[in-house]
Amino acid sequence: MNAISRLLNPRSVAVIGASADASKTAGRPVSYLVKHGFAGDIYPVNPKADRIGDLPCYSDVASLPSVPDVAIVLLGAERAHLAVRELSARGCAAAIVLASGYTETGEDGARRQQQLVEAAGSMRILGPNTIGLVNLTDSIVLSATGALEMEHFPVGGIGVVSQSGGILGALLSRAAARGIGLSKLISTSNEVDLELADFIDHLADDDATKVIALYVETVRNPAKFRNACLKAARNGKPVVAFKIGRSEAGAQAAVSHTGALAGADRMYDALFQQIGVIRAQTFSDLLDIPAALATGRKLHGKRVAILTSTGGAGTLVSDDLGMAGFDTPAPDAATAQALRALQTGDHAVLDRNPIDVTLAGLKPDLLRGAINVLLKSPSYDALTIIVGSSSLAMPELLVGAIQDCLPNSDKPVIAYVSPHAPEVGALLTKRGVPAFAAAESCTAALQAMFNVAQLKPQLDAVVPPQAIVVDDLPNGSLDEYQAKQLFTRFGIPCAGERIVATPAEAQVAAREMGGRVVLKILSAEITHKSDVGGVAVNLTADTVGERLSAMAAEVQTKAGVRPDRFLVQEMVGGGTELILGMHRDSLGTAILLGMGGVTAELFKDAAMRLLPPGSGLSREDALSMAQQLKTWPLLDGFRGRPKADVDALVSAIVAFSLMAAQLGDRLLEAEINPVFVLPQGQGVRAADGVVVLA
Repeated sequence: MNAISRLLNPRSVAVIGASADASKTAGRPVSYLVKHGFAGDIYPVNPKADRIGDLPCYSDVASLPSVPDVAIVLLGAERAHLAVRELSARGCAAAIVLASGYTETGEDGARRQQQLVEAAGSMRILGPNTIGLVNLTDSIVLSATGALEMEHFPVGGIGVVSQSGGILGALLSRAAARGIGLSKLISTSNEVDLELADFIDHLADDDATKVIALYVETVRNPAKFRNACLKAARNGKPVVAFKIGRSEAGAQAAVSHTGALAGADRMYDALFQQIGVIRAQTFSDLLDIPAALATGRKLHGKRVAILTSTGGAGTLVSDDLGMAGFDTPAPDAATAQALRALQTGDHAVLDRNPIDVTLAGLKPDLLRGAINVLLKSPSYDALTIIVGSSSLAMPELLVGAIQDCLPNSDKPVIAYVSPHAPEVGALLTKRGVPAFAAAESCTAALQAMFNVAQLKPQLDAVVPPQAIVVDDLPNGSLDEYQAKQLFTRFGIPCAGERIVATPAEAQVAAREMGGRVVLKILSAEITHKSDVGGVAVNLTADTVGERLSAMAAEVQTKAGVRPDRFLVQEMVGGGTELILGMHRDSLGTAILLGMGGVTAELFKDAAMRLLPPGSGLSREDALSMAQQLKTWPLLDGFRGRPKADVDALVSAIVAFSLMAAQLGDRLLEAEINPVFVLPQGQGVRAADGVVVLA
């Protein structure tokens, strides 16, 4: 067994600093190990006690009768490293350090954390500032969370890894109340050693775990995280992540809690999408979605049957599903006929969806028959059952009727419990029917089941970078002409242009180009040229010279420098303006495609993809970026508009990504805004560009 396996499945546990008072935090770990039936050896260590309960207590680590697999260290931050050093010297596999007062508190805490690392040597550390871990599969609780005061927890297939200790206890208790079965729960917190990715990797191989749920504050090692999540995807285990820090206030809370900086939220969206991680949008989703996915049922279409005995609740669910793009079609003729055969009388509403079978809550046989008809129907991909107040009198009969139908189909079956009846919801969930108390939760669960069926996580190195000569490029900010020369090297078409210095030269250049032209200042120092009057459009050979003189004066007034070089550029028209850029942070390098010009910032219509390590984007990925935009219809022939040259756009995106991949850390900033996507067959043109090199 490796160290992580021994940590999660120890045969012996030492508790350093254990207290005989079970009401204190230091008394809980021993108490909980005994209470929840740990079958191995427990070694309390406290020099002031001879016994703790029925267990002998040891004065120090040296006096332990054997080397423990795992130790829980309950000492404060100033002393924890001393125990860690002794445990490491004895050959302990792993230590769980609960103390706070490390990097999350500043420089002194960082010093203590480094001291802890040095003391551990080759021994693995969980924490510090952790609440520990709980292995429900094997009845092993190595934690001080008060949630363990509960007597019993449902055991199931959801593994939880949280970077917050308090959240671990919250999920443990909430899951128990909901009847949601968990396998393992681990709090990684400061992650001085073992981190999120280590446990994702382990749970990906854990037979008892079917779904992995993550509470994420930050990803410290993106490459390791990527590989672990891809491993889980290959092993058929969905990963669901709730990432805090989406708002500026949330990001600040994440920083203060763990001492780690949160990456840009949209970068996380891009990372999660590419490696097959389903993002939970709300904290409640972090249990709701895994509960649905743990059934192993996948949703292959978006047509949902809603079976109800209470009209209002059915409409509530139907409306929310419709807002998320699901379809709730009426039963086809054969399905409606089969339903009518089950229930006679004019009180049954069988020609629409929700399908209101009024007496279903009181007659289990009727409910069983209706469920089987709808699961067999070719008109539906999933079934949502509304549990109304009439069902509360006989919950066991109701749940049993639904459970009996599950083996007859592999379609997803979920329940919406309309009255406040948590005990009914928990009973349904335990029997394999995820039950929810909110219509929005039903939608989130079905959407996740659909996404899992569609997921195709991107594997690494899909496009090998080409060897383009870049050694001659200067450092610092390139001017627009230099930037577009770089784009051209990588195969990105740019608008035709000439460098000029005088009005006469501008007139000659405009005459040679023919038609309308654009005049711009050429400066590496002034990036936003339009802000200082440095751009003029729709000029001719007759007007460009006079405009150059006026532009030079205006820029001097606004920017304090008089430009001495200008660009005369062909005026590109008849295309769709997009922005193509790159962004880098702690997660990696992302390529961004969005609506061009100032509207990109106004409407935030953009798609991002992280570059795979050492590689550019694939054509498939580039196309999916374009199709993800709200403005995709403008490229695809919206309302009679000519279709854009999407193939040329895809080539430009791939080329831009290869440029970013080859330049690597040397490329600080790069952007084309706008890139004109012309009608089909006419290509694309980069009309402006920014590049900053280290």
